[in-house]
Amino acid sequence: MRLFLKPWICLLFTLALVIVSASGQSSEAIYDRHVEAVLISESTHIQPGQPFRVGLLLKHDPEWHTYWKSSATGYATSIEWSLPEGFTAGSIDWPTPKVYEFQGWTEYVYEGEILLPVIITPPADLSQPEVQIKFAADWLMCKDICVPGSMESVLTLPVKNTSPLPSRNWSNQFKELQDHLPATPSGLSIQAWKTGSSISLEIKGKALPESVFFFNDQSIVKPESGKADAIDDSINLNLALADSVESFPPRLTGVLKAEHGWTDVGGNKAIIIDVPLADSATATSPPTTSWIGLLFLAFVGGLILNLMPCVFPVLGIKIMGFVNQAGESRGKVAAHGLVFSGGVLLSFWLLASVLLILRSSGNQLGWGFQLQSPGFVLTLALLLFAFALNMSGLFEVGQSAIGVGSGLTAKSGLIGSFFSGVLATVVATPCAAPFLAPALGAALALPPLASLAVFTFIALGLAMPYLLLSSFPSLIQWLPKPGPWMETFKQFMSFLLYATVAYLVWVLAGQLTDEGGFSSFSLLKALLSLVLLAFALWIYGRWAAFHKPKSTRYKAFAATAIMLVASLGLGLTGTQRISSDGNVLKWEKWEPGKAADLASEGNIVYVDFTARWCVTCQTNKASVFSSNEVLQKIADEGVILLKADWTHQDSRISEALAKYNRSAVPFNLVYGPELEKPLILPEFLTPGAVLKALDAASDR
Repeated sequence: MRLFLKPWICLLFTLALVIVSASGQSSEAIYDRHVEAVLISESTHIQPGQPFRVGLLLKHDPEWHTYWKSSATGYATSIEWSLPEGFTAGSIDWPTPKVYEFQGWTEYVYEGEILLPVIITPPADLSQPEVQIKFAADWLMCKDICVPGSMESVLTLPVKNTSPLPSRNWSNQFKELQDHLPATPSGLSIQAWKTGSSISLEIKGKALPESVFFFNDQSIVKPESGKADAIDDSINLNLALADSVESFPPRLTGVLKAEHGWTDVGGNKAIIIDVPLADSATATSPPTTSWIGLLFLAFVGGLILNLMPCVFPVLGIKIMGFVNQAGESRGKVAAHGLVFSGGVLLSFWLLASVLLILRSSGNQLGWGFQLQSPGFVLTLALLLFAFALNMSGLFEVGQSAIGVGSGLTAKSGLIGSFFSGVLATVVATPCAAPFLAPALGAALALPPLASLAVFTFIALGLAMPYLLLSSFPSLIQWLPKPGPWMETFKQFMSFLLYATVAYLVWVLAGQLTDEGGFSSFSLLKALLSLVLLAFALWIYGRWAAFHKPKSTRYKAFAATAIMLVASLGLGLTGTQRISSDGNVLKWEKWEPGKAADLASEGNIVYVDFTARWCVTCQTNKASVFSSNEVLQKIADEGVILLKADWTHQDSRISEALAKYNRSAVPFNLVYGPELEKPLILPEFLTPGAVLKALDAASDR
């Protein structure tokens, strides 16, 4: 009998040792309503003087969560220690949280099973055979409601002078923890700087993740501003300051998470961000453009502005002024050209300075910002309408037609040339030519002096044709001599100003009514049809009179009839809604992150960053959405159309443009399930370019 019992006694003793050993590596597990908590040890025992790691293991009920160390609505889990003499405990090493959105709030939380590790250091002269680590933990657990949770317990660990082994029971939890702890970045260039009422964070590297989210541990930025996509070798986040924050911190700290890992830091899902917050970017040029190349783009962009519809009226008027001065001395002609250029330069410097001052004071502004003011638009429309009536012969100001600004003084035409340069700048700002958009985007992100240099080159490009004409008077000799034809030409040019006035009235209508008051291009077409009607009647009144030769009258009748038909046709097309497959194209309002979310659900998304005062934007719409092929493609693929309307100032749109180094519209993106990152469309759109982008985004 004794022989029979001995094996069982040995087995029971062994099991008892295992149970004791297991219980010595964790505290008692306590379940408080919706969260179970237990303190576990990574090691089998404590070695005197050697730090060891423990962790508070939280197991959440389904759909319940607790909070990360930074929270706007809840509070983070905390541990209060009661340690033996000589022991010290560090702070919680927080794993990367998840994003949780509920009723307009964005929070950083933990769900499922999560381990919150802490390093404890024992004294080197520790001699007792075991120690008790007493602690109390508190947390807030939430689902649809929130309730506090807590526990008090003791973790008992043996003390030995040998190196501890990994705990059999909890080693897996600590191994999995490594995938959730943010890593120290290496091989990445990271900088942060102040931009108005927000913080710009830039990460540059060779193998960047396609999408990231920033978790700020200081609660100084709005959580919803933490999303960003990689563009080439750079990630740029524009982090909006929280409403309660009154001043910038000295450093920006937090965690930057990439769902698929950071290749540059060993595949970790998150990296630690801890950088000084500078007053401005330390880079002297944008990431993808050299300084010389940037200035070249600025100059070419300014030069192209002369061909834009909003500048051409002033260009024509000024050329007429050069024609009128062709018989004057070379010095006088050169003086007019230099003074005109001075007006352009001074206006650009003033406009850029105002923009930079407003930006530094907390406003998110972009090029053409003055056209976001209804008062400015109305004033400009009235001014140009008065000029147009003067050019039509309704009244006369001064004795010459040198230019729009020539009537400002009767003694000197130089003042007229100067103010013509000012007017050229004022009417140029709605236009963002293809070469100008990237230059403006970079200029608005550069330090003040570098930014002013870019604006200076834009101004020089705009003024260059006038400088050439004034510097080389022989070029003027190729132009027709002054004569009676100039009155006809002056009246002809007035219709370009009338068209500009119609455009500004359309912009104003959008600013003074909800959602623009009109859902399409229709109002502008109606206003321009009035311009064509006035043009038709002008042709009739000038050349169809009975005292004119019969052949002249017949030509006038024909031209009048063509203009009348064009006027009626343009106006009627404005009364018809653009549709696809019998359905009106429906534009949804753009919101930050909305396009990416829709694309992740398998949708193709077209995003149009636009403004009513943007001439190129309206030209793009007229070209692309009048194409039956494009409309059919939108219907067939179920493309979701999002409009980011910048007619009024909107800091969220400014921030979105800044992420792509842009500060001007038009700017169009296409998202799709087959695209790793959104496609950037050219500034001047064609149906072919849009169709190609939609094909690339389709997974069908």
